[in-house]
Amino acid sequence: QVQLVESGGALVQSGGSLRLSCAASGFTFSDYAMRWYRQAPGKEREFVAAIGTAGGTTTYADSVKGRFTISRDNAKNTVNLQMNSLKPEDTAVYYCNVFYLYYDYWGQGTQVTVSS
Repeated sequence: QVQLVESGGALVQSGGSLRLSCAASGFTFSDYAMRWYRQAPGKEREFVAAIGTAGGTTTYADSVKGRFTISRDNAKNTVNLQMNSLKPEDTAVYYCNVFYLYYDYWGQGTQVTVSS
């Protein structure tokens, strides 16, 4: 079955950096676009970034453009999110996502907390 396991979340000071990773299994990873979402306390889950199958096409939310970089390693079945210049408003649980066989799959999430 499809499994997505995020890691890398932590407490970091404003202006700092973190690198999140998502390990995927249960499907042919290289055939599917991958996405990162986040959910802050009391808010709806929101799109952060997406990457195409070969990694050449990326899309970002305006709020993270220029600060976050999504990448993937199809040999290792992983998708990463490099987050630089972090702000307190980036505090959220970050989720990895794949839309596979007409269903959205999610990982358990990883907590990112940015202190001011």
